Amino acid sequence: MSADYNIKNIYQGGYSSLSPKYGDVFTGYRINPSSFGLTTDPRNANVLQDVSSKLSSGAKHIEMSAVSPEVFESIPDQQLKELNRLSKLTGVDISVHGPIVEPSGMTDHGFSETQRAAAERQIMSAIERGHKVNPDGNIPITFHSSAIGIPGKIIPKGKEMEEGMIINTNTGSIHKIPLKKRYFPGEEEKRDIKIEVQKINEEQWVDNLEQLRYHAEMGKERIDNAMYTKVLSEAEIKAGKDPTKEEQAMRSLYNQGTLFLNSSYNSLKQLFDTAWQNSTNEEKEKLKQFKKEIEIKANQIKENPHGDKSVMLMKEIVEKGVETLRGVHPKTYEDLNEFSKQKTVETFSNVAFNSYKKFKDKSPIISIENPPAGTIFSTGEELKEIVEKSRNRFIENATKPVSEKGLGMSEKEAKDAAKKLLGVTWDVGHINMLRKFGYEKEDIVKQTEQVAPFVKHIHLSDNFGLEHTELPMGMGNVPIKEIFEKLGKEGFDARKIIEAGNWWQHFKTPPFRETLEAFGSPIYGMQMAPYWNQGVGLQQDYYGGYGMVLPQKNYETFGAGFSGLPTELGGQKAGAEGSRMSGKPME
Repeated sequence: MSADYNIKNIYQGGYSSLSPKYGDVFTGYRINPSSFGLTTDPRNANVLQDVSSKLSSGAKHIEMSAVSPEVFESIPDQQLKELNRLSKLTGVDISVHGPIVEPSGMTDHGFSETQRAAAERQIMSAIERGHKVNPDGNIPITFHSSAIGIPGKIIPKGKEMEEGMIINTNTGSIHKIPLKKRYFPGEEEKRDIKIEVQKINEEQWVDNLEQLRYHAEMGKERIDNAMYTKVLSEAEIKAGKDPTKEEQAMRSLYNQGTLFLNSSYNSLKQLFDTAWQNSTNEEKEKLKQFKKEIEIKANQIKENPHGDKSVMLMKEIVEKGVETLRGVHPKTYEDLNEFSKQKTVETFSNVAFNSYKKFKDKSPIISIENPPAGTIFSTGEELKEIVEKSRNRFIENATKPVSEKGLGMSEKEAKDAAKKLLGVTWDVGHINMLRKFGYEKEDIVKQTEQVAPFVKHIHLSDNFGLEHTELPMGMGNVPIKEIFEKLGKEGFDARKIIEAGNWWQHFKTPPFRETLEAFGSPIYGMQMAPYWNQGVGLQQDYYGGYGMVLPQKNYETFGAGFSGLPTELGGQKAGAEGSRMSGKPME
């Protein structure tokens, strides 16, 4: 009698464990286990102990995570030198995640050049100390492109940007502005921060000049009306006569005029400085000419600011100054994104220059990481631009003669050094957070494609795109197969550091084995089957589903032998300590 059914899928997983693509855990992209690495605990300054404890995992790379500046400053130099010895002894490569500092010099209160210079020194210190971990090679040291959470240019998919951030470059203060649609003929209808910044600069400059002109006119009018009477009044006073009420009123009017003129003169000086700092080279030539023409008169005013002659000189200078300043259009306000980018490029290019100057071909690699999507410089497009501009700035400085504080390098040498020194750490979990703004897998892959040629280092963490969580790969919805396909050779060759802080926090186990299973890494050194993903059903780990099928306890409990019976029945379990023929009954 033949049965009309098949028995299959008895074991958890439902697939043959002999299949190379066994199980849903496999991401579809196979990676050699030797390219994976673990991180140290970023809260722990005892990095030597932490690295030593992770060696037994079999990871070939370990990243010293010193993301907290305070913790980084607590790591003794002796430990860094011991890490170098440990690396040589074990053959494990060590990289460094430098402290998270804001490279642009932006703070919660605005921009500070002092803060930017301090960040540059802090990053350079991390370069110098990281070099001690590997003095003979180019150790990758990761720094975030931004740290204080300035809103980025990411717009929810299918929407328009409705507001922007600008900065007053003179004061460093930050302002939020609405981006308007304009419908008047000749105006751009689309919302554009460049248009708004241009209008703000133009309107504010016109308002400042109009206020200056108004005060100057008020002063000039009062002085002209009162001058004749004032002179007569002074002559009469000199002759011993008391001034009349009309003469007193005219003297008061004259004093008001001098106050207006003083105010407009001081405003002119401030506007001149603003124009000098924020104008084009062509406009600056007009300012230089004006400065040359008034220099003697300005010095005379400085020597005797309250004299009648100084008042007349102020009048002349202000009139000519208003005319000159109408011909310039200073850019006092800038798009915060663009301004921060310039300062970030300045910091990283300076650090690369000083690093190469000190360590030459053994300089550490400055690897710039994308922060979680939503903050400034978190996309592949922005990161690409920062690295390109930092490289160009390095080349510009390095090719200057030594006499001009350059390195005297040829252009080819400088280009090769820049390409080697400056690159990207691509955090796949951070870019996946584009999903929070309505973007899909193809958008995330496109951002990866933008940055692919610059990638030198990779951080692996999975999430669901809504919060900054860190799970082993294969546990969220990061499109890791497509990401690695776009990264190509750069991604295949790069170190891949597993950042799974939330996994450690909640599940209390190392994420290394789960990562090997997700990437279907070969179990043996011959780089062939079997793969870690094929061992899921046999090894009975987290991915194994329901646990072991028919474990030993089943046999002990349900039979298939006499060993599970009490001794009274001929087994090995303790019973009532009687015998078959006598004693207490079984309990």
